Amino acid sequence: MSVIKKFLGQTAIYGLSTVFSRLFSFILTPIYTGKFAAGTYGIMTTLFAYASMINAVLAFGMESTYFRYLNKHEDRKQEVYNNSFLCVAFISVLFLMTGLVFSNSIANYLTDDPKKLEDYKNYVQYFLWILFTDAICVIPFARLRADNKAFKYSLIKFLNIGCFVGLNLMFIYAIPFIIDQQWPLSGWLSSWFRGTWLGYIFISNLAASVLTFLLLLPQFLKIQLKFDKELFGKMFSYSWPILVANLSFIVNENLDKVVLSWLLPEKIADHEVGVYGAVCKIAVFISIFITAFRLGAEPFFFSHAKNANAKKTYAAILHYFVIALAIMFVGLVTNIEILKYFIRKEEYWVGLPAVPFLLFGYVCLGIYMNLSIWYRLSDQTRFGLYISVIGALITIALNFVLIPRFSYMGSAWVSMLAYAVMMVISYVLGQKYYPIPYNLKRILTYLFISVVLVILSFWVFNRNIYIGNAMLIVFIAGIAYFEKDDLKAILFKK
Repeated sequence: MSVIKKFLGQTAIYGLSTVFSRLFSFILTPIYTGKFAAGTYGIMTTLFAYASMINAVLAFGMESTYFRYLNKHEDRKQEVYNNSFLCVAFISVLFLMTGLVFSNSIANYLTDDPKKLEDYKNYVQYFLWILFTDAICVIPFARLRADNKAFKYSLIKFLNIGCFVGLNLMFIYAIPFIIDQQWPLSGWLSSWFRGTWLGYIFISNLAASVLTFLLLLPQFLKIQLKFDKELFGKMFSYSWPILVANLSFIVNENLDKVVLSWLLPEKIADHEVGVYGAVCKIAVFISIFITAFRLGAEPFFFSHAKNANAKKTYAAILHYFVIALAIMFVGLVTNIEILKYFIRKEEYWVGLPAVPFLLFGYVCLGIYMNLSIWYRLSDQTRFGLYISVIGALITIALNFVLIPRFSYMGSAWVSMLAYAVMMVISYVLGQKYYPIPYNLKRILTYLFISVVLVILSFWVFNRNIYIGNAMLIVFIAGIAYFEKDDLKAILFKK
């Protein structure tokens, strides 16, 4: 159990910065939804959805490959670092050059409104540079995690989000205030400032990405421009299925927002995407937890793989991970009447019924990501490709079927179903090729109870926060009772 305690410590260190970074960015949701109309917010949601899909391609699955090959070839760590970075850098430079050449065509594809065309050209160019800068920082960031430089990793993450949030607040509040009060520089600022122009959000993002690049310069200087072809061949065979799997995951995560803008009538498309994008932010809390887990779990799982009791440790980690997810799932739904005020404008609240489905989808996703360690450790990453492609096909097919009839509610249902199917397939295949002794009966019991409590809280008791939180307390007390012996061993055993 002391190993699990060590794992929890590592997860806290590497995940804490991401948790706070995502929480700080979350405070921008009520600012955006309060400042921009749903249609304008929908444009931003669509563009960030495209960017997320492209990010998966540029990273090329090299982050997971880097961790895996550091542990497979402990005597060739520099070569692994060189190969990983040079691969991502080559793809990113090629992408940037191609994107800049065709930026006008991309803008024309995104909008057919001549009045918006110039703005979209700027948006596209900002995103190209953001994507390029973020991509080439992936492997240097991974090296910080591999070298256990938690403080530096966290500091850079904090400075990145601080820059992004600070510039957003400057453009949304500070500059308009200076102009209205006729303070010094107000004349110069009013000569170019465009009020609620969406482009300022993207400029803020680009500035934060550039700052991150500059702070990572010491890691860039450690790169040697030496390319090991033989080693890269092995790394490539491991990474490309992860690339496809990651891309399929991004499709599952973001395609719904893109397809909404395609399939819904033009007069309501941006509004519906804006509503859906806003309520999705409530589900971000579980997403934050999953991200924190992944940051700590990935290097830990690979480094722990050679231990004799590794599988038992993995089983225990999933067990308590599911408990945490189930509690968060119930807690978020029972308090949704409070959380909705982060969105501010009531025009967005109509999308709240989608939240329970989105949250349970994230629960399934988190479990899937935990389960996926079996094909990464056994070098059978092709199975990750197969599973993710199945999830993507479900997402694509059912979104096209359900969105025209049910709008974003159809997207929420599809997202939940796709992640649930991926979770089940991964478990079945994992038990066949890399069996891990999970306590399936108790895990399913906790999940079932959490779903029942959510249904009662949201639909039967009509989101009554007092009844909902009373059920949540009973749920937590029940878990504590049944898990008390193991929890004591984890928390107090040295």
